[in-house]
Amino acid sequence: MRQIKIAEAANAANLRLTWAEDRFEDFAELLQRGFMLKARARSSIRDVLCGQFGISHEYLDQRINTIFLDGKPVDDVDSATIGGGSKLALSAAMPGFVGAALRKGGFYAPMRQVITHVEGTESVPGGDELFVLKLFNLVVKELGPLFLDSGIWLDRRDLESFFNSRPAEFWSGCLQCLMEVDELEVDSLHKGKWLIESPLVYLRIHVVTGDKQ
Repeated sequence: MRQIKIAEAANAANLRLTWAEDRFEDFAELLQRGFMLKARARSSIRDVLCGQFGISHEYLDQRINTIFLDGKPVDDVDSATIGGGSKLALSAAMPGFVGAALRKGGFYAPMRQVITHVEGTESVPGGDELFVLKLFNLVVKELGPLFLDSGIWLDRRDLESFFNSRPAEFWSGCLQCLMEVDELEVDSLHKGKWLIESPLVYLRIHVVTGDKQ
């Protein structure tokens, strides 16, 4: 995924979908591949997840057991900071010894110091930047709706590739599709007929329960 400058985000095409709750897991693969969010640069992981996106401190401390920042495991979410282009991955508990070894602040953390993320010189939060977030296992199901409802940025080609590779039954979950302010037929997405010039798409997905359809 190429690094996107914050200025490009303002010119992204706006795509809004309304999706059936019982089909939400159809988007798990997209969330695992990675998507972009806006955050105040050089803020700590805790400040970004809890302060900016409203995730509870308890969830971060107890549920998100494994965190990678730019490919390195993180133990201290209060000192590790996110910058423009950073790649952050969140996971619940992973099985076996590997899961135990990578668990943030776990028993084996001192044994992997050579690969653990270490924050550099003290940094001061700056302006907004885009960073990449990936969600795995239970975190996808539990946090995915939050991020999709508030909005994520995706490279248009990545989103087109995702849509084009979906089976026919995937689209049964789509209840409404809006591009900017115009309503599109679901087939427009399914068959790649929603071509736009913008290289970036701002995607929002509102999930509704069966009794609201």
